[in-house]
Amino acid sequence: MTQSGTKPSNPGSRSSIVSRCASQLKPGAFGARLPNFKAQLIFWPLMAGGLALDLWSKKFVFDWLQQQGRDSFPVINGFLRLVMALNNGAAFGLFRGNSHWLAAVSVVALIMVFALFLFGGFKQKLMHVAFAFFTAGVLGNLYDRIFNEGLVRDFIDVVYWPGRHWPAFNVADSMLCIAVALLIISMLITQKSP
Repeated sequence: MTQSGTKPSNPGSRSSIVSRCASQLKPGAFGARLPNFKAQLIFWPLMAGGLALDLWSKKFVFDWLQQQGRDSFPVINGFLRLVMALNNGAAFGLFRGNSHWLAAVSVVALIMVFALFLFGGFKQKLMHVAFAFFTAGVLGNLYDRIFNEGLVRDFIDVVYWPGRHWPAFNVADSMLCIAVALLIISMLITQKSP
């Protein structure tokens, strides 16, 4: 018993752990206020534009190749081709045949990114751009998983060594890679600043 007559809290109890975690949050993190107008002006148009570009490019390339009666078209001989590839997995063909599971993971990822953008208190413009690209990329591939029988449309085929092809990808995949790179750069910049 303490002097006030109450029992000391158990350091391993759930309320104690939550209290310690909450005390570690910086002021303004998770819930202080929504992102400012500039952050919103970066995030929403980039996200909408990126999603529109992904969906349009998939439709355009697939329709054009079908009209040409071809499965592929060389853009730069021996290096870059447009192809019609359908992927029922994730990046590099991982988790093939698990469209429902991948769609669920995509929805969870979207919720997390929206929460981080809206309530994370991030001030760096680079983070806002990264969140926008990440959201657009996830939404673009999620659209295919839901409305294209679980198959993501990929159309960019790169030959990185004679006879060796990088797995086909699309604009959404590119935005996801750019988003991860921007997040890493932003974290490195933040760590270096005093």
